[in-house]
Amino acid sequence: MALSIGIVGLPNVGKSTLFTALTKKGGLAANYPFATIDPNVGIVDVPDERIDELAKMVNPEKLVPATVEFVDIAGLVKGANAGEGLGNQFLANIRNCDAICEVVRFFKDPDVIHVDGRVDPTADADTIQTELILADLGSLERSIPKLEKEAKRDKDQKPRLDIAKRLQDWLNEGNRAATLDMTDDERAAAHDLFLLTMKPILYVANCDEDQLHDEPVIDGQKAIPICAEVEAELSELDAEEAAEYLESLGLEHSGLETLARAAYRLLGLQSFFTAGPKEVRAWTVRIGAKAPEAAGVIHSDFERGFIKAETIGYDDYVTLGGEQGAREAGRLRMEGKDYVVQDGDVMVFRFNV
Repeated sequence: MALSIGIVGLPNVGKSTLFTALTKKGGLAANYPFATIDPNVGIVDVPDERIDELAKMVNPEKLVPATVEFVDIAGLVKGANAGEGLGNQFLANIRNCDAICEVVRFFKDPDVIHVDGRVDPTADADTIQTELILADLGSLERSIPKLEKEAKRDKDQKPRLDIAKRLQDWLNEGNRAATLDMTDDERAAAHDLFLLTMKPILYVANCDEDQLHDEPVIDGQKAIPICAEVEAELSELDAEEAAEYLESLGLEHSGLETLARAAYRLLGLQSFFTAGPKEVRAWTVRIGAKAPEAAGVIHSDFERGFIKAETIGYDDYVTLGGEQGAREAGRLRMEGKDYVVQDGDVMVFRFNV
């Protein structure tokens, strides 16, 4: 599954510094607005100790972890919904992402210019939310007349029109579309409207080193405290040195590891594994997916011709010494089309060609 999360924020909040550390890729970091014009894209491994444990048992030629794609998008300014700054490009890039990671400035470095001349995380978050809401209202103003015409010709289109109007009223009250109470059918119809504020969002508080143990809250949601400068330093260290540095800061995991995991959860995803001598691989599937859908993540032919899935729970696989031990202990299960995949399942699919 190709999963994309857009890193957004006002100019000079540390997005590009964070992105560079996150992907260990040389994105441009500069102390002026719009240093990032074309979105940088980087693929980030989702940290998962289980893949290493499986590898110890199987001794594969390679390991392939689950990944998330992060996109560093140009900084937004007031008026972006009307095309100010790089507004149109900014909003188009967000529209192409599955979710939003909003970086909000908490650090106080006076040498880094703030576009509004002050450090105010709440105001910064409000600015971005307002611009996204205004952009969505603009989209609905263009969509609703078309939906009204379609609903007159085809009554099946009326639910789309109805939810579009409800969303318009909700957005006009200053709310994100995703927070409207909707039925499953309404949510599906709303998804087809491609609204920016329907996308799931997580917040990163880019803070000073002495703020790393704080618990910042933005828009009623816990933010992930990350010091982009610390993460940049960590990205230059080997594993042992990085672990020592984290310990000296009183941290168990880097902020970027926490962010990658949070992004995975934000999108309602989990991993299942395949394990063999050629590779141990983590495959990404949505929580609640059934076995044929998981097979289709590997190859569409597997889903079309699905017969059964040989399945071992991760704990059983590790505790019982792998596939053979699980088989002998009766813990290898043959699951059918209705089986709901569990996080950590080790699976082999049987299918017709």
